[in-house]
Amino acid sequence: MRPTDQNSPFEFTHTVPSHLTAWQLPQNWQWGREGVAVEYRHYQEVVDALGRSLSLVSVPDPAHEPWLFSEARHLAHLSHPSVPTTYHYWTHHREGRRGPGYLRRWIAGETVGARLRRAGAGDIAFVLQVLRGGGSALAYLHDAGTVHGAVGPDTVWTIPSGRLWLIGWQWAMAKEHVPAGLAPSRRWMPAPPEWGDSGWNPDPASDQWQLTALCYATLVGELPPERDIPPIRWVRPDCPQGLATLLDRALSTDPAQRFPTITAMLRALDRVSSARTAIFVGAEDTEEEAGEQSEETRLRWAVGDDYDVLSRLGAGSFGSVWRVRDLTLEREVALKMLHEHIARDESAVARFQREARMAAQLAHPGIVPIHDWDSRAEVAWYTMELAEGGSVAQLVAQHGARPLSEVAAQVDLVLDALAAAHAVGVIHRDLKPENVLIDRYRRWRLADFGIAKMTGEDVRGTTGSPQFAAPEQLLGELQGPAVDLFAVAAIVYFVLMGRPPFTGSDGRSILAQQLSGELSYEGLDDALADWIRTGLDPDPERRFDADAAKMQVAWRDAVKDAQRHERSRRWWKALWGG
Repeated sequence: MRPTDQNSPFEFTHTVPSHLTAWQLPQNWQWGREGVAVEYRHYQEVVDALGRSLSLVSVPDPAHEPWLFSEARHLAHLSHPSVPTTYHYWTHHREGRRGPGYLRRWIAGETVGARLRRAGAGDIAFVLQVLRGGGSALAYLHDAGTVHGAVGPDTVWTIPSGRLWLIGWQWAMAKEHVPAGLAPSRRWMPAPPEWGDSGWNPDPASDQWQLTALCYATLVGELPPERDIPPIRWVRPDCPQGLATLLDRALSTDPAQRFPTITAMLRALDRVSSARTAIFVGAEDTEEEAGEQSEETRLRWAVGDDYDVLSRLGAGSFGSVWRVRDLTLEREVALKMLHEHIARDESAVARFQREARMAAQLAHPGIVPIHDWDSRAEVAWYTMELAEGGSVAQLVAQHGARPLSEVAAQVDLVLDALAAAHAVGVIHRDLKPENVLIDRYRRWRLADFGIAKMTGEDVRGTTGSPQFAAPEQLLGELQGPAVDLFAVAAIVYFVLMGRPPFTGSDGRSILAQQLSGELSYEGLDDALADWIRTGLDPDPERRFDADAAKMQVAWRDAVKDAQRHERSRRWWKALWGG
């Protein structure tokens, strides 16, 4: 079990809880590797016969079975992007040895509260994401005649693709279905002032206040005080005036002073953040804010007929990545666009198009597929499959070092993808944890072939990210497929140890560490340490003969040896009672 956050209502486990141990799953199903216990509910990951990760929602207390059924039935009739779909309900069945419980999508992300505790207050783009995503879901509920009643930092989940999920559904139903005397704990949610000191009387106005209180926490880093909430601009001066005014109104102590509906609040948000105007730019906003906001304006102007821009996923030196909805095919995809000053350079746009074409030719389950490329109104972009699980860098940042059992198959897939790319003459040259993305099935996939080159080209010059770049890259020497093998070994070290193999502020200091060969492998199995050591060899030819296929075979052998050693250690511990 990984450490439990004492400021979170969730307890994460890696063993099946006692109330599920007697269950018999259907044929070819298996228990997943993680479970989550929360107020009156338990969510256990299960993997179905098709290899999909699902969440089995159950109740540890048998007296709550009718409550669970009401929750499942309520969810089954909802259809919204932020509401997890209910697939099936297992009634209590002695012969089948399972039930009661219902199945829905497994959400492999983190709550807004966990993100705040990990990274502190968010930027304006994330606040807008929470406000729009959460507001859309609540407006949908209100239109259907129900409310949520327990919106808080730990009932809104966010996944790295920018999508929001609303949970806490045990409370989001008519109060007569909730066992008498039970209510959501105020320790984990903000309580609107009209509830008083101990009441729980959810309605659309309280949902609006709770969502806005969550946005306040996202901006400030903590929930608003119970009384005398200060104006947003007092506690977050860089918040655009239009957004601050909207949030201040929705946080009014008197429900009658708030927006009449959440839909009205979202329409007001659209008016102050219209794609056809400078987003939130006013006399008091900084030039930096205006620049960041104009990028979204440019994108909306260019792609508005084909894509609906949903949220910003990240940015780098050359461009930014956005979550968008393809209006023609009705699917969400990731869109990568060049920064404005780079898009004016015709040669840069040509290289950008070349990256898209090169990646599109690499059809492999371990490579993120490219869908389309286009340019319009001095905006150049391409779209690719949305990686809902984020990147390997985000995985380690959120959860720390990962066990071999979790990553062994994924590293094998990455090496297989690399071998396929090298077979057609493509060298990536910028592999790093940020460029290894994770899809909703937890598969690792290579992305961002921005500085990839074809085998045979005279590839020289300093390239790649220094912490994961091979010595020949840092020295600006001739570079072949072995640079990618070095990067993979460095990534595997990073994942298993929770830190990069080489650290430093510049390439020179990192190069000195690489050439010295002094690297700690403490805690790693000898077979894995030998494999990483070979991959990080300063001599390119000694890295598995610069052959990704040979590196893959060696990885499989190292994993088998490590697993055999682990089984042997467990046997001796069991024998001697250790």
